[in-house]
Amino acid sequence: QVQLVESGGGLVQAGGSLRLSCAASGRTFSSYAMGWFRQAPGKEREFVAAIVSSGARTYYADSVKGRFTISRDNAKNTVYLQVNSLKPEDTAVYYCAAGPQIFIRAYSDDVSYNYWGQGTQVTVSS
Repeated sequence: QVQLVESGGGLVQAGGSLRLSCAASGRTFSSYAMGWFRQAPGKEREFVAAIVSSGARTYYADSVKGRFTISRDNAKNTVYLQVNSLKPEDTAVYYCAAGPQIFIRAYSDDVSYNYWGQGTQVTVSS
């Protein structure tokens, strides 16, 4: 069982930055791939970024490439999402998710992830 708690969201002006964190419970964090997804009002949840269990590889949605950076610290059981050059269309609830690395088939597919956090709101004003 893995419990995930996101933090770091808030209200920011366009062009600003935030650092989202996701703290995980459990002793097996380093065996999980981690992902960030987001859901805007009236829209479906969408993939943002993912990182493999070792941290050696990362994946991004085209809409955030060059602006967002995912990273992890396995010693701290934490995954981060640095979000820069924010746009109003980035406004959403951001969720982190964990899935066993050995079972991941598609990092951008939310069915690959077994555990989800409660989300943190990011609001970007124009």
